[in-house]
Amino acid sequence: MRGVGLLSLAIIVSAYTGLAWGQEIPAGTVLPVMLNSTLDARRSKPSDKISGKIMQDVPLPGGAKIPKGSTVWGNVISADAPTATSPARLALSFSRVKVGQREIPIAVHLRALAAPYQVFEAKLPTNAIDDYGTSTSDWNTIQIGGAGVYRGSGEVVQGRTLVGRTTDYGAVTAKLMAAPQAGCKNDSEREQALWLFSPWSCGVEGYSELKILRPGNGVIELQSPGNVHIAGGSGWLLRIDGDRSEQ
Repeated sequence: MRGVGLLSLAIIVSAYTGLAWGQEIPAGTVLPVMLNSTLDARRSKPSDKISGKIMQDVPLPGGAKIPKGSTVWGNVISADAPTATSPARLALSFSRVKVGQREIPIAVHLRALAAPYQVFEAKLPTNAIDDYGTSTSDWNTIQIGGAGVYRGSGEVVQGRTLVGRTTDYGAVTAKLMAAPQAGCKNDSEREQALWLFSPWSCGVEGYSELKILRPGNGVIELQSPGNVHIAGGSGWLLRIDGDRSEQ
């Protein structure tokens, strides 16, 4: 009877998320992640485990979703401290998402990265103090990258143009926009979970010297002339890899 009960629970969980055992996450799906670990090219070592938390329900085709709070796991591949003649480099990989008791293999690339301060700032209301309203549902905020979020109307805007939607608690969904000048060539055909990022977010915010040397296809490589140091609490906009031209 206990086995039957566990099976029933598994079926309920699968119905809730819409993900069957062993199902892959479709290419192009965005995972908005807050990093739990701290990365440091001077101190990190190959095989060090890294993790992050998905910060918003991730919609999937057919009504399925990856729940907010699911864990993304990976590891450091290499870490090279800066020298007098070479910059610091750090390579890493996110290789699986844990949804409940299931682990789903992934290969991702990094579309955008934001320092903890930018993450914190994007959560703050821009309303005047006397216009905060009666709850956070009345707040207006500015996404990383500059999109305006109006929770009261459910709109995400660029100037006067509607570019996405938000819930009254600030969960933002929108179709990605290509940002070729920043190195992101592809947009998206379906709405994605963007958390605190703008649809056109691409590259690094808040780390002036940090560069994304290699965005993905399984391996993300970062470089800085000083040190590659990325604190826990930073925001990562990951996208499930498709083909090698995906970025």
